[in-house]
Amino acid sequence: MDLLKSLPLGLYLEQPQTWLHKLDPRVKFIWLMSFLTSYSFANNFWRILLVALLIIFTVVAKIPRRVWQQQMGWLLTLSFFVLAIGAISPDALGVEYQPRLPANPQVLTQPANANNLSKAPKELKSSKGYSYVLFNKGPVKVTRRSLDLAVRLSTILFTVIYSTNLYLLTTAPEEITAGIESLMQPLRRFKIPVTEITLTLTLSLRFIPLVLEEVQNLIRSVMTRAINWKKLGLKGGVKVWMIVAERLLENLLLRASQMASAMTVRGFTSPNEHRVPWHDLRLKSWDWLAIATLTLFWGIRVVFGNEIS
Repeated sequence: MDLLKSLPLGLYLEQPQTWLHKLDPRVKFIWLMSFLTSYSFANNFWRILLVALLIIFTVVAKIPRRVWQQQMGWLLTLSFFVLAIGAISPDALGVEYQPRLPANPQVLTQPANANNLSKAPKELKSSKGYSYVLFNKGPVKVTRRSLDLAVRLSTILFTVIYSTNLYLLTTAPEEITAGIESLMQPLRRFKIPVTEITLTLTLSLRFIPLVLEEVQNLIRSVMTRAINWKKLGLKGGVKVWMIVAERLLENLLLRASQMASAMTVRGFTSPNEHRVPWHDLRLKSWDWLAIATLTLFWGIRVVFGNEIS
């Protein structure tokens, strides 16, 4: 199993260069924040629309199918299971619900008024189609609140994970660093170490493939030893994986130490003394088009995406 190919979390796709790669990293970062923030206080229509937009962006950008197929498949499967489990779970309201109106229309006690008599059948007709319990058969019970919570959980799981991964997939770590540093320039007035923060972010992004590589090597080393897990039992299996986890932590700390030594040798003693031009940031025509589309995105969110209280 090759984790670097089957689970490309946080990895940058160098080839082919899609139109998402060509966008300015600042514009893509603002789009990412828009996906993550517009979800708040939104209705279910908007939450499902965000999931659909992410899938459409992936397909329209012509990202190779081998890159996103397995990851999106696993993520959609996980979101579906969260949706199913959340829908059939109790809605956390321990109240016995009854119809708002009595089953027999004749029980309604209204004053003998011509206006009331004419309005009563219309009210009954309008409220007849409403039901708080959407499905109730045997132990399975789906209510409006449980379905709403299930949609919220499943969509936010997909949106947060896949939008972030799509951003990392189409943006190089150096571009991310340059974009965030450019957006954080006003914070220098408050004496916030912007350069140090962005440099730490770059090192963290570069460290993700090393972590996956170490995990992959340790898993392969365990598999090649043909351990008889049934003979070991639960206690023996836990002991083996604890040794593997300890070895993983030791290897990661060793990699971090080697990276720090390499930076010190090359003169990276202080970001302010050793500045590196990460990326030349220039807004082009398609960047302005993306900004205009982002304005339309938020306009639709404000008009149609608000949650009805």
